[in-house]
Amino acid sequence: MLAETICSAASAAGLGIAAITAYRKRFLTATRIAAYSLVPVGLVLTGVVAWVSGIAFKPSVWIGFGVLGLAWLLFMATRAVERRSGTTRAERKAARAAERDEAVAPGASAPSLGAGSQARPAAAAPTAKPKKKQEAAAPGDDFSDIEAILKKHGI
Repeated sequence: MLAETICSAASAAGLGIAAITAYRKRFLTATRIAAYSLVPVGLVLTGVVAWVSGIAFKPSVWIGFGVLGLAWLLFMATRAVERRSGTTRAERKAARAAERDEAVAPGASAPSLGAGSQARPAAAAPTAKPKKKQEAAAPGDDFSDIEAILKKHGI
């Protein structure tokens, strides 16, 4: 009852301000003020105010909002930890699938001191060279783009 009275008074005051604004020949502003001042009365008539006031004064509703807030906080904390670990869900899922597919580790049948130790540095060396080639090619690509733009503009 009190909420409805306050909303009606706010609407009446807003309509009064709209009338004064219209008297000053600011019709567009007066129309906007009138529209805003009719919103509280519309909310009272549709029952939204009664619904909100019914929710606002029930402790069980506030406990529910607290539980929802806690759930959201826990969800966001897990997302933050996941981002700090540097891996995505897809990468972890692929790693788990790879672990399930391989019953025995790939290097388990090779001798630990013999050819296995020599094969690892040889495999690591070719991966370093393409990176250098890519790094060397990347600045050239950037300059070729710039040159093309300059040529296009006749510079």
